[in-house]
Amino acid sequence: MYKIDKNKNNLIEIEKKNFSDFGFRERDHLQEWLVKNPQSLGEDLLVIQKEFSGFTDTNERLDILALDKSGCLVVIENKLDDSGKDVTWQALKYVSYCSTLKKEDIREIYQKYLNTLNDNSIASEKLSEFFEDSDYDELELNVGNNSQRVILVAANFRKEVTSTVLWLINFEIKIKCFKVSLHAQSEDLIIFDINQIIPTKEVEDYMISMADKVQVENQTKKSMTPRRKQQTDFWAKVMEAINKTDCSLFKNRIGAAGHWIGTPSQIKGASFNFAIYKSACRVEFYIDTLDKELNTKIFNILNQEKEIIEESFGNKLKWDNKETARYAAIRYDMIGGIYQTELWEEMVSNMVNAMIKLERTLQPYYKTVSNQRLVN
Repeated sequence: MYKIDKNKNNLIEIEKKNFSDFGFRERDHLQEWLVKNPQSLGEDLLVIQKEFSGFTDTNERLDILALDKSGCLVVIENKLDDSGKDVTWQALKYVSYCSTLKKEDIREIYQKYLNTLNDNSIASEKLSEFFEDSDYDELELNVGNNSQRVILVAANFRKEVTSTVLWLINFEIKIKCFKVSLHAQSEDLIIFDINQIIPTKEVEDYMISMADKVQVENQTKKSMTPRRKQQTDFWAKVMEAINKTDCSLFKNRIGAAGHWIGTPSQIKGASFNFAIYKSACRVEFYIDTLDKELNTKIFNILNQEKEIIEESFGNKLKWDNKETARYAAIRYDMIGGIYQTELWEEMVSNMVNAMIKLERTLQPYYKTVSNQRLVN
């Protein structure tokens, strides 16, 4: 890692240090940094427990337990300076233990964690907020086989570990490795760097893009709850309807089993999403650049034009930028729920029309928003 010397037009190396050089410890420091900044792992994660040991017939404890936006449990194991040779086996054991956790178990685990933080929040409400105002009763957490994930964090990974991880990925085990390092310019300026090394981010993006159809088909073949089956059928109708229009957003996109489906917008870090709940359906412009400050800046640019945007759209919109959430969103809710199959035809038509109007309404602001990203 280098610092740029503008005056000499040169690079000055920032010395790499070991964690032990500063007395940093695994549990007291690295683990706490990850708990307080889970977004450093490249996605929106909700930490629901640390040092979790609630497994029957064993005293083993995992470092960090979290949920991702898909409702999957994420086991995060962190090691200082060296991964050790057994970290993969250790993490897989924890994942196997977690695979049996039910939604109510997860809520109780999270509530106990909030209590230890002296946080008076109600776990079910916090979960609903994390999953973007979904009704807690509608949430599906830790559902299906192979829905658990592993993230390994260490300063150095042994070949025994990386070789095993790459082999597991070939068998659709969801596992990532992040390498951390420290660089010091002085005692008061210590830089913490974290990078995904397996799979590399570029390779992962390619894998996701190429494997999307296969993953959806495989998921469909696996055991599916009646509600998941209804969601899959509903999204198929939505995709069929929008592909018959001149809207290019969702052209040839494959439907998914879940309460929402989205597609990237022309603004990096923002997407257009459809969502369906028990008693409502929604279209939205969803902003998550992984940077709360930038999300708010983008949101505010659009919010300043709220009256013009709503007049162009033809209806009042819900402008959502909570202090407690990283994302921001502009939403339009409509009547109709997943179980009201007799209303599906009307709901699909309303959602598709609303999505087309929302995208066209926001188009004139793309350049301004993109410029804000560059300024940031």
